[in-house]
Amino acid sequence: MRTQATGADSPRQGAPRTPGSGGADQSAAQAGAAGRHPKQTGAARQDVKRVVPGAGPTTNPPGAPGRRADTPDDDAPRYAPQWLQLREPADAAARAADLLDPLRIRLANLPRRGGDLVIHDLGCGTGSMGRWLAPRLDGAQHWVLHDRDPYLLHFATVGSPAAAADGSRVTVTTQRGDISRLTADALTGASLVTASALLDVLTRAEIDRLAVACAEAGVPALLTLSVAGRVEFAPGDPLDAEFAEAFNAHQRRGELLGPDAITAACEAFDRHDATVRVHPSPWRLGPQEAALTEEWLRGWVGAAVEQRPELAERAESYLRSRLEACAAGALRVVVHHSDVLALPRPKGGAK
Repeated sequence: MRTQATGADSPRQGAPRTPGSGGADQSAAQAGAAGRHPKQTGAARQDVKRVVPGAGPTTNPPGAPGRRADTPDDDAPRYAPQWLQLREPADAAARAADLLDPLRIRLANLPRRGGDLVIHDLGCGTGSMGRWLAPRLDGAQHWVLHDRDPYLLHFATVGSPAAAADGSRVTVTTQRGDISRLTADALTGASLVTASALLDVLTRAEIDRLAVACAEAGVPALLTLSVAGRVEFAPGDPLDAEFAEAFNAHQRRGELLGPDAITAACEAFDRHDATVRVHPSPWRLGPQEAALTEEWLRGWVGAAVEQRPELAERAESYLRSRLEACAAGALRVVVHHSDVLALPRPKGGAK
């Protein structure tokens, strides 16, 4: 076993993982609710009943809008750009920068066709991974942005980063299609595979296929912001643990791995002789992130109630009190995630 866990929150074998981004990228009407506070019991009750895609699992498994392969082409996008924009600063602050040095070392030794790093971003949403990572890597880069949702691909293209860390050019192309069936052939010439908040909305078979594709192509993978199954509130509430348990069960609906995805990914890459590093990447939400906290809370509580309808009556007052504390600047939340860097044996003469 060559998995290396770094940081205090690194997942252990079989340890649960968290909500928070849980399948990160929703419908514009739903996302437009961000920043609203229910003022009365009726409003709180309405919020409890809805599950905000991207804030947690969707009402329509398998819950990763814009990312799941089995989403019909004429389906409305399940992740709204507004939600992705709301969470982008928290994502950027959370991603594990400590994984970048070993990644840079590997990339520096890769043979490059045409001189550019070629980076495939899976389930790219509005392109937040590229905006975070491209300015942290030297050298010319070409990003291939994958998503099922052409609307999100448009946003990702328009908002793509202009330059690498050393000022080199960054170019992008888009590819709409089924990322769950990615093959080694599709990664020919690739330097890196990336994704954010993707693993927890995949099945074990889909994660295995991703590991096989990367291993056979010899391409490293940086897979960030997978939920870890733990949320910490300050101040705490006696109901926190019960809602967290119900939410985690919701994420495991059907064959989705939810909080078990990090362990599954480490095992899958390890079976193919990759070196795997895991690092915590928690959201740390305080008064400055109140709009994100509010929208995340609605989705988190809504998913818990969908999983366990008997929680609905208590959820109404629980959500109302949490939102009131958030509006008053008195609530802090840590939503635990983990980032994974998998370094398969390189191909083509890389060291």
